[in-house]
Parts: sequence; C-alpha cells; structure tokens
Amino acid sequence: MLGIMDAIKPFRPVYLRSYKEGLLQEKISELYDNIDNCSLCPHNCRVNRRESPTGQCQSGDRPLISSFCAHFGEESPLVGIRGSGTIFFANCNLSCVFCQNYDISQYGIGEEISHSRLAEIMIHLQNIGCHNINFVSPTHMVYSILNALPEAIDMGLKIPLVYNSGGYDLSSTIKLLDGVFDIYMPDMKYMDNRIAKKYSGADNYVEFATESIVEMHQQVGDLVVDQMGIARRGLIIRHLIMPGNISDTKKVIDFVRSLSSNTYFNLMDQYHPAYQANDYEFLNRRITSKEYQEAYDYAIYVGLNQLAV
Repeated sequence: MLGIMDAIKPFRPVYLRSYKEGLLQEKISELYDNIDNCSLCPHNCRVNRRESPTGQCQSGDRPLISSFCAHFGEESPLVGIRGSGTIFFANCNLSCVFCQNYDISQYGIGEEISHSRLAEIMIHLQNIGCHNINFVSPTHMVYSILNALPEAIDMGLKIPLVYNSGGYDLSSTIKLLDGVFDIYMPDMKYMDNRIAKKYSGADNYVEFATESIVEMHQQVGDLVVDQMGIARRGLIIRHLIMPGNISDTKKVIDFVRSLSSNTYFNLMDQYHPAYQANDYEFLNRRITSKEYQEAYDYAIYVGLNQLAV
C-alpha cells in the first residue's frame, strides 16, 4: 500500500530546509564549477558549457525550455485533480531512435530563457494549482534547475519537485541532488547494454541506471501520498515495454522488486513506432496485448504490489 503522510503534520518540501541551512547554495556552487568541465551525466563530455553547447546534450548553461503546462497525462499520484506542473526541457543525454518526443529531445526545439524566468514558470504552475513541479529530461539541466530554485523559493515556492529522467544518470549527481527533490521518476529502459547502445546510444546504460535508481530510492524511499492520494515524496519507476521483449522487461521487474515490493511501478504499454523506429526490424510495430499481459502477470508474480493503473 502507498504510505500515507500524517494528516496533522504539514508537508514541507525538502528543498526548503536545504535553502534555510545554506546547503542549496553549496550545491549550486559545486554545479557551477562542474559546468566548466561538464561531467553531470555518464557521457562525461568534459566540455565548457558556458562557452559552447558542444557536448552530447548540445546544451549550454541556461535553461532550454520546450513548453510548460498543467499536465494530466502523468501517473495519478502526480496528476491529482489539478495536474502536474510539467516543464519540458529541450535536448537529452540519450538518443533513442524511437523517441516519441524527438522534436524536443533530438532536434532541440525550444527557447533559451534566463534562470529568473524559469523561477517565474515554477511559481506560475504553482499558482494555477499544480500539485508539483515536474522537470522532464532534467539530467543535463540540473545546474539550471538549482540555479533558479532560490529565486522561486523567495517568491513562495512550496510544492514538491519531480526529477523525471530517462534513467541515464550519474549516482554522484543524484547524491548532489539529495535535499532538493522529494520525488524521483526515472525510466528503467533496458537490462541489456547492447540493446541500449543500439537504440539509445548508451553502451553502459544498465550500470548507471541501476546505480542511480538505487541512490534515488535510498534518498526518498517508497512513494508516500497525502490523504487525497497526491504524491509528496518517494520513487516512481517507469518502464516502456518494447516489441519482442528486446528491453528484457522481466529483468527490469526483478530489479524493481529488489528495491522494494512497494515500489510504485508503471509498466507502460503505449509504445508505437516513432522517429526512426520504422528503420529497425524489431521496433516497427506496436506491442501486443499478450506482451503486455505477460509483463504485468510477472510483476504480480514476483510480488510488486504498487503497479500504476
């Protein structure tokens, strides 16, 4: 069962304490030094992002935003009744040939904005009633997120932050984010590095994704919701079931179960050929109902009891 927070105790996002104690500024300073010789993600490009966006993510030191909105297509504990305040960053540190948002992730369509403007967007999403601020593809933008956060806090930000990544994260970066994010929502895409390299350009995906997700779980634990079922703190893991089980779904499920039987897990069935997928033999079709049912049944069999519906 999802954990329910004490109804009497008011929820305060963890970043408010980090800000008050000066820890947030220390994290920003460390990231500032890193951005000169970027090693925020496993690509370890070592480029100076203040001078030129030449790394794998093709991003500089300012936020590159595609869009922002109250999003109602996320998991129900994030959406609630007023939506998840979603901010879509352009570019990505993965190059998935089947990406359904390839115009954003691969072509980098978006607008470069200031950190102050990013803070204003957070406040806008809170003011329209969103339950959280949900950063999509934040891995290459953690410097910008943290840089904007103090200004947003000064303007009254007080809802949880969601780290919504593709899973290709460095555990050292995630450790640096301890005390910033209350909710982590990574993908766990693959359990085979050969497949990860072929379809997402990451030949070491499995090691880095599992290590970083373990760190996320150690920080925030299983998902906790309030009395209305709204997420307040914890881990959500997503896995997109691929045609022909090329992503080793059962091994992904085994990994998720190794964290906790109460891990909130979303087995996603919406795969369809997009971007360059039709050029690949095993990616050029949707999954079948049998493929989905087998994955779902296995998740139940191993004892996962918090499957998204």
